Amino acid sequence: MSSILTNNGAMVALQTLQNINKSLGQTQSEISTGKSVGSAKDNAAVWAISKQMESDVQGFKAIKESLALGESTVAVARNASETVTDLLTQIKGKIVASQEDNVDRSKIQADIVALRDQIGAVVGAAQFNGLNLLSNKETDAGSGSVDILASLDRSASGVSSSSISVGKQDLGVEASSINGTPTALATAANNVTGEGDAAAFAIAGNATTRNDAVFEIGTTAADGVEAGQGYAITISAGAGAFGGTALNTTDLNDIKYVARDGDTRADVAQGLADSFNEYIKEKGFEDTGVQATVTDAGEVTVVGALVAADGFSIAVNSYGSDDTTIGGGLEKLSGIDVSSEAGSEAALDQIEGLIQTAIDSSAAFGSSQGRIETQSDFISKLSDSLKSGIGSLVDANMEEASARLQALQVQQQLATQSLSIANQAPQSILALFR
Repeated sequence: MSSILTNNGAMVALQTLQNINKSLGQTQSEISTGKSVGSAKDNAAVWAISKQMESDVQGFKAIKESLALGESTVAVARNASETVTDLLTQIKGKIVASQEDNVDRSKIQADIVALRDQIGAVVGAAQFNGLNLLSNKETDAGSGSVDILASLDRSASGVSSSSISVGKQDLGVEASSINGTPTALATAANNVTGEGDAAAFAIAGNATTRNDAVFEIGTTAADGVEAGQGYAITISAGAGAFGGTALNTTDLNDIKYVARDGDTRADVAQGLADSFNEYIKEKGFEDTGVQATVTDAGEVTVVGALVAADGFSIAVNSYGSDDTTIGGGLEKLSGIDVSSEAGSEAALDQIEGLIQTAIDSSAAFGSSQGRIETQSDFISKLSDSLKSGIGSLVDANMEEASARLQALQVQQQLATQSLSIANQAPQSILALFR
């Protein structure tokens, strides 16, 4: 049946042309934007995933900048610590030269002082953007390390960040000190407990029996001590093996250790034991058998094959950060004096430990820098992988889009012709009325 009111052929042709024009518009949009999914209406699920991944890429961009800053900071510290190691090696050469009798020790000492001052200058200048990893004298908890943003971790529970922690390695030459009154040991946190606290504890006995002094470093934390907390050992020795009062301490700073941030109870115990043994050796009583050993984490034992007539007693006290000054890791360098034969011999023992401290610092920074570089390379590759993944989700296939565009343009022309023919169909009805 023919009708001048309803043209079914024209409607079909029009719908076909509209669909072709719609597809042609989408194809042209893909070609112009380069994306097959340009908005949420194109494909809501794919668009949501791509946007989430794009936000991660932006986050990793910030992480790369953080790693670059951290790597530069650590590189400065590593170079400085390696320079300090070289300067300490030069000082060792001077000390070895001072062992000869026929040398001008005063001139050698002047060279050592100049090298020591140079170490102080190097450490002071080893900062990047105001951060110096070769200085660790702050009393704030956590100031002994620096966290460098290293990763963005996404899981089912959400997003979290992770960091690379770089510990400070103090190579300053400033001396630590204790000036104040002892903390009330019975009630104070971070105090000293055990047989050697509060009152002097006498070490006496005979050749087969010893009465050793044992004291333990107290702490408010499970494994750490407060930065700036000072610990001092005082000795009172009588006659007997010590020939009078030659071994007696006369100052709180004779045998001491001042904790820095990051120190554990074991670090404090070892520092006190080392200071005690150095004092004994400096006074020339190392042959008496009196020495300090670290028998457990945070526990120091002072032993000696002594008798009551020796009159040896020891006391240990702790001091708050208001009464202390945190020294540098190379503070013993200030005490090196080769102007005398005895000083020259003592300096040879001390310099080895100082060189090892600088070497350990350089190694620690080198390890951290290598880790940061590895993480930076990984983040760069990860960002590229994410970008590639986003592209595979939303980028248009340009070869396919080009071929589809050609086909749709031909279809559009044919659909236009078809619509034109369909619109002419009612004209044939006029022939029936002629």
